[in-house]
Amino acid sequence: MSQQTPDRSTPARPARPDASMSLLTNVMDHSLDDGYAEATARRAADGSAGMPRRLRSKLGLAACLVLAALVVTLGAAQARVSAPVLAKEREELIDRINAETKAADDLESQVDDLRDDVSSRQRKALAKHGGDQGGLVALLAGATPVQGPGVKLVVDDAKNTDQGGGGPRESSGFTDTGRVRDRDLQRFVNGLWQSGAEAIAINGQRLTALSAIRAAGDAILVDNRPLVPPYTVLAVGDGKPLDAAFRDSADGRYLQALKDTFDIRTSLSVQEKVSLPVAPSLIVRTAQPHRAADTGSGAADTEKGTS
Repeated sequence: MSQQTPDRSTPARPARPDASMSLLTNVMDHSLDDGYAEATARRAADGSAGMPRRLRSKLGLAACLVLAALVVTLGAAQARVSAPVLAKEREELIDRINAETKAADDLESQVDDLRDDVSSRQRKALAKHGGDQGGLVALLAGATPVQGPGVKLVVDDAKNTDQGGGGPRESSGFTDTGRVRDRDLQRFVNGLWQSGAEAIAINGQRLTALSAIRAAGDAILVDNRPLVPPYTVLAVGDGKPLDAAFRDSADGRYLQALKDTFDIRTSLSVQEKVSLPVAPSLIVRTAQPHRAADTGSGAADTEKGTS
């Protein structure tokens, strides 16, 4: 009986059920676009295809941190190097400021000493050329302190007036803002002189024949020194008669009108003893003492000049 040779041929593969849908099968089998496949192949050639995205992000962050640490380290090193230089410059600036401040203080002290020396010399000159009445001349000129009976006049702005800048103090007319003006103080002082005052001071500033009461913006100046309200006017004189004469004068009535109409606060009282300081400066540039021996020559010169 003959043996049958076994059939070793590969049996035919059965046909795919989706063979008739070749386009759909191609799309499913090649879902990755050819361009993406090409890019993947290039990255694989560069050796980065196998690196996960999270790992690449961590490496980038680490690189940024290293760069930031390097910048901070370099800045700290530079600051450490420049710190001694800045400290030295600061110390030099402080020393310079202290030196200039001391120089200014020394100059101010010298000015005060020179002012006192000038005032002393002026008082001696007044006493010398005044003869027997040298003390009286010095007293009337404000070169010596004064005390005696008198009156005290206090003038202040109206109660509800803005003290921080309610308008300028200078004025050529009647006040209408409830603020004391420079012209008001001028009238009060002139009224006291006319009523018999022999010496007057405003807020400690002794008045002389050369004194000026002016205003600079929001401040009243007496001999270029600013005053702050309330304004206290002290006058040496025969107390009660001086008080009565001032109240009856036109300037006294002006003071009462300011009080009644604009609520400017005023107070006038008789004082048993009033003390006034020395005038801060006595500067005479033109006038000279008159000597009896020069009378004849002066008259002759006058006659020659008028002929």
